[in-house]
Amino acid sequence: MHSEIIQPGQPIIEVFLPTYRMEPDEDERFYPSVAKKIAEEIVQAELNDQEYDEEDAKTWSLIIGDKIRDAVKKNMNIPRYKIIVQSTVGQLRDQGIRIASRCLWDVSTDNYTSVSYTNQTIFCNVLIFALYTD
Repeated sequence: MHSEIIQPGQPIIEVFLPTYRMEPDEDERFYPSVAKKIAEEIVQAELNDQEYDEEDAKTWSLIIGDKIRDAVKKNMNIPRYKIIVQSTVGQLRDQGIRIASRCLWDVSTDNYTSVSYTNQTIFCNVLIFALYTD
């Protein structure tokens, strides 16, 4: 009989065996409408009544992306999805901007949503991608 003694402070390594599930259960799917609502609330809370500042824009973009990713993971039951958030914050002037992304994915399980926000001096665009990992 083999027994191991675990020393105090020794890390415990958990081993997960593959499940070979090729599609998520119905209650574990990414729903773009739910993620969009979460993202809209976060963007509104972060940028409402803000004036554009170049240094602050860098920070806002990182904070918004992190908060949205964390909130989507926490509030949606999607344990096998990789969440990718691309956020862009810039100064609103008399210019146009085109934001594009390309992905290679499975149309039956992967999806995305986008959110746009503007006020008097700021524009913000957020893309949220959810990729199912099997």
